[in-house]
Amino acid sequence: MVFSLFKKRPEKMISRPAVAARPAAANSDMSLPAQAPVGEQAREESAQNDSFDEFSDIGLTQSSFDFRVEDDFDPIDGPAEEAAVLFADNQDPAAQAVLENALKLQRSGPAERLWLMLFDLYRISGQQSAFEATGIDYARAFEKSPPIWGFESEPAAPVTTSTTKGRGGSVIFKGNLLGGNASSFDAVRRALGKTPAVRLDMTKVKQVDVEGCACLLELLLQAGRNKRGIELLGKDALISLVKNSIEEGKKETPVTGKECWLLLLELLQQQGQQEVFEDLAIDYAVTFEESPPSWESKLVAEPEPVVQEAEEESVTEEDGAYVLSGEIKSAHFTDLPAFAEELDSLLIDCTKLTRIDFVSAGTLLNMLTTVRSKGKQIVLRHPNRLVAELFRVVGLSAVAMVVFAKQ
Repeated sequence: MVFSLFKKRPEKMISRPAVAARPAAANSDMSLPAQAPVGEQAREESAQNDSFDEFSDIGLTQSSFDFRVEDDFDPIDGPAEEAAVLFADNQDPAAQAVLENALKLQRSGPAERLWLMLFDLYRISGQQSAFEATGIDYARAFEKSPPIWGFESEPAAPVTTSTTKGRGGSVIFKGNLLGGNASSFDAVRRALGKTPAVRLDMTKVKQVDVEGCACLLELLLQAGRNKRGIELLGKDALISLVKNSIEEGKKETPVTGKECWLLLLELLQQQGQQEVFEDLAIDYAVTFEESPPSWESKLVAEPEPVVQEAEEESVTEEDGAYVLSGEIKSAHFTDLPAFAEELDSLLIDCTKLTRIDFVSAGTLLNMLTTVRSKGKQIVLRHPNRLVAELFRVVGLSAVAMVVFAKQ
């Protein structure tokens, strides 16, 4: 049945006299109900049909205008999601306008989520005056101290891939540089098979032997032949360890020490220590009675990034975290599975992550879903509120726990 969407003018129902009940026979056993005469019964059924038609045209049509649907819609979700997506697309002024307009209507309670997003947007865009003015309004609305500015914000340089303690993948060399430490060397090989550049953290190494030096030297030379890169962290300490393992001026056989000399020359080459390299090369020639490797300026590595002393809850080398930083666009995170393979739980540090685009966030979700399917816990540490909201939009909060920094 199709009901009209327009009200039908109600017609006055024609009154009809009540139908008299048929008298029961004197000898009736009361087992059958009294029946109306055939003519009267027809008139009664016609009246009922008229009443139903009138109800269909009036009652249902009128009630349709009063129909209400109850749901659990959060009025904060709309502007929060819109601002996060706009920010991810580098539309900062539009994202700011969405947040500022939303806060004119929602200023307390759950709306604190929007305030914190706006504070982070002001920080990232360097709007300190607006940040401080908004802080006064925040204090009045919530009766507590607002977030602090905390740093001089500068626009982050865009990058085209994820950064895990540097460019490309990141591997922490676990244990010492010994020939028997096969698992650590295998982890480096797997990472090199999946990404063109690996940052190898050697800061935990406290001991070396000839076989370990030979394995690392082969990894470095093979990476060069395959046009892949290994950037070493902790080269200074490693050079000192390797240097202490050799005795300059004393002839060593290839099986007892030559690889240590060659590794030391390779490390000095990467460090750009040409004078020390040439002195050691002469000693190598005297010791082994063969020509040493030549100095090649093109092999000098970029200066090793300075690792600042970590503050409470900030990223540290001991964390073993997969670090995202800068502005990430069109990233594939191909090194992430290998990084997570050796870990019981995965910590992704977002402290220095300024922005990630929608496509990269979706790719990260796919990668982390695979990691999570292996039963591993995942923590996204200290993303800014705009990035965290984008993570919520794409569904990352379903596979990982988000931990915010203290405001």
